[in-house]
Amino acid sequence: MSLLSLLAKPLILLIKFYQNVISPFTPSTCRFNPTCSHYSIEALKKHGALHGSWLAIKRIARCHPWGGSGHDPVP
Repeated sequence: MSLLSLLAKPLILLIKFYQNVISPFTPSTCRFNPTCSHYSIEALKKHGALHGSWLAIKRIARCHPWGGSGHDPVP
């Protein structure tokens, strides 16, 4: 297991904490499928901490009322 994939694990745990503890109290606003948090986890698992984080940040930056919507899989 590479160092970057090991570094991805704590990030995934943070996202899962958000999904289970914070997200239930906020309105569902993600315009994409999969949701931004699921996309982030998939990107981290597939690409590791560095590139996966970059993909997640880019995705979250696109998730706004004037951004796109629809199916947006992890590359």
